Amino acid sequence: MPALHDFTTWQPLLRLLYAAHAETLTAPGWHVAGQISPGAWSVPLPFRPPQPGRASQVSDNQEQFDAVGQIVEALKENGSDGVSFVLEATSAPSDVRLHLISLGSSAEPGVATAHPGTLLLADGALPEPARRLPEPVPGVVPAPSADVELLQHTLRERLPDAVGASDEEIAAVEARLGVPLPTELRALYQVVRSRYEDWDDYRDPYDIVGCELFPLDEVYVADAASRHVLWKFGATEAVETGPEDAVQGLVGSPGWIVFGDNGGGDRIAIDLTPGPDGHVGQVIIISHEENIGAGLVTDSLTDMVVHRHFDGRPVRRTERPPLVAYVNHASVPSIEAAAHPGLEVLSLGVWEKEPLSLAPVFGLPRLRTLSAYPGTLADPCEIARLTHLEYLELPPAEWRVLLDAGAVPTELLAAGIEAHRQQDNPLQTIALANEILALYGRPPIADITVLEGAIS
Repeated sequence: MPALHDFTTWQPLLRLLYAAHAETLTAPGWHVAGQISPGAWSVPLPFRPPQPGRASQVSDNQEQFDAVGQIVEALKENGSDGVSFVLEATSAPSDVRLHLISLGSSAEPGVATAHPGTLLLADGALPEPARRLPEPVPGVVPAPSADVELLQHTLRERLPDAVGASDEEIAAVEARLGVPLPTELRALYQVVRSRYEDWDDYRDPYDIVGCELFPLDEVYVADAASRHVLWKFGATEAVETGPEDAVQGLVGSPGWIVFGDNGGGDRIAIDLTPGPDGHVGQVIIISHEENIGAGLVTDSLTDMVVHRHFDGRPVRRTERPPLVAYVNHASVPSIEAAAHPGLEVLSLGVWEKEPLSLAPVFGLPRLRTLSAYPGTLADPCEIARLTHLEYLELPPAEWRVLLDAGAVPTELLAAGIEAHRQQDNPLQTIALANEILALYGRPPIADITVLEGAIS
């Protein structure tokens, strides 16, 4: 197996990168950066288009796949989840300097970039939405359509050869989950336990149940911990549940009992902690593409299986001041327009006017997240007046102002450096990150190994 820190392992990829970016690499101070992991990679190389009349194939870019594949094999051999790299030219012709970056526990990985992701400034800290538990909703009851006897009768009629779960098997899953199975879900599994070895003896239950039904030992509770949300995304979301909502807008809930999949990675669950306009035992769908919330499938498992209802119900939204505000040239027109006591997240985007003052949001009791695009802040030191911040994301120049002024907020749980993927050197971002981490007594962000050699 190729060694991860052996220059020859990287040589085929470095040749391709140097050929594609020769002008960039030979310019003073310039670099090329990327990230590779066993499951995916982000490497700045052009893809050759397929021949006219056929789809793209691996063979069209075989040299690139082979070069990256060699590094992937080295990662697997090394037991590594991934590595970022920065490539620089040296003064000698055809010689290069390669920086291999392995992140430590002080940061989350960047998303498709060599720059570090969120800096973790407190052990075990989670973004606010991931800390939220469901609110009690007095008076919620099961839907009138819930009918255990009708559900079981329909299932037995449609799946006459199905093998049901025993009382012992159901008791075992309840002990593992720490909660009793909802009555409709228990009734379903008493008819069809959905073990893979049973599939030869009866029809695949997808068309009957309406989802890919998990075996009992794969049923789980979709609490917040089960839905891993990166800080960058969790910090910029807000939990909101209105009186018109059937489902609470949570990251996860101890009352979401997952029992299936829609075939595309979205989980199907029974909801025992519904919103004000929901029902105990309603069926919900938890999207794998979203970080928060779930959608209503139907009011009961009986309704889904027996009556084939999958589309939820229309919701008439009530207009409320947004908890997350995007101030930019195309959305909210000013910070004044975004400010209200419930505001939790303020994001300053592309701005074509004079830089903005944060004065309108001074003293807001729930403002916990601020992110700002380069040049949008009139005075970055005003951030010190935002006394409830948990997450702060700024470009390198704005972080530099705060560091030099000794004005980095002390109560942050996490922080982000919004660097330009190719223009900003990840090595400089890492140095800046280490300054921020040091203020919080955190270890440096990464181990960096430097390799030098000739690519020819």
